[in-house]
Amino acid sequence: MAASSELAILVACALLLAAACGGAPDDVPELEIGYYEETCPEAESIVRAAVSEAIAVDAGVGAGLIRLLFHDCFVQGCDASVLLDPTPSNPRPEKLGPPNVHSLRGFEAIDAAKAAVEEACPGTVSCADIVAFAARDASYLLSGYRVDFTMPAGRLDGRRSNASDTVPSLPPGSATYTELVDNFANKGLDAEDMIVLSGAHSVGHARCSTFAADRTAVDGDADIDPSFARSLRRRCVQQAENSTKEEEKDDPTVSQDAVTPTELDSQYYSNVLKRRVLLASDAALLETPEAARMVRDSAGAGGRWERKFGKAMVKMAGIGVKKAGRHAEIRTNCRVVNH
Repeated sequence: MAASSELAILVACALLLAAACGGAPDDVPELEIGYYEETCPEAESIVRAAVSEAIAVDAGVGAGLIRLLFHDCFVQGCDASVLLDPTPSNPRPEKLGPPNVHSLRGFEAIDAAKAAVEEACPGTVSCADIVAFAARDASYLLSGYRVDFTMPAGRLDGRRSNASDTVPSLPPGSATYTELVDNFANKGLDAEDMIVLSGAHSVGHARCSTFAADRTAVDGDADIDPSFARSLRRRCVQQAENSTKEEEKDDPTVSQDAVTPTELDSQYYSNVLKRRVLLASDAALLETPEAARMVRDSAGAGGRWERKFGKAMVKMAGIGVKKAGRHAEIRTNCRVVNH
């Protein structure tokens, strides 16, 4: 009995060590690196191929996929609820919430990945895991392969999706530093996680309506470089005048990072330090000495931010993971719940 107990303890310790080395966060033990190795060994490579194809056509889709994970996980947990389309029984799902409507991208890339995975391994890979894999792959590709991390899997898809959940859960672009810290803390993420994940604003676009009212005013915020504010005013006007789409004429978009707009890199933090960022919530990262120090650290070379970003993405992708039960499933179609 003693020998058996010792063996059991050794095996348990070995398993714990393996989990730690795999990079899975401690608070989500149900997630595993290589979760589909036996049931669908090609799953992750299939998703990466779909993401690569989408980004080759439009790099903005990659930025959208990274943002999609954030907007999914912060509302009801990482359960692919953000992918659900409106139905007669649920006319206003999350994707129609104010922070999401006319804002989120990447749904078609997820559809393509899901269709290919279903063909290879029907009913095996959740949409929630595909969203997490796609965000990882987009990070890898847009960073020029510098953001390189493994993503644990084992999530299930949720059946609830309500637009009313989005505003209370997602921080607005006008958020102060304290509001950002509190919002992330509610999800189990600390101030450094928040600052590191904010680096995703080095890619993608923002609608002028999300910042123009205060950030580009003639007597605008003191925390924005005046010449940058003037350039934003010009860009918003020019984009509206040149757009061929009615939606973009009414609310044009501009790149979040004018220096390296299609690269996921630490340039964002240099922009923050120079007060050349779009959102008030970006400028808020200099509100305290400790936050400013973390911004300066992230702006440094050597891959420090890239490594931290990968770890923070894994941590975020473990928020509110669904377990087996009547409220969780593996959807056949990511846009509708199973019937």
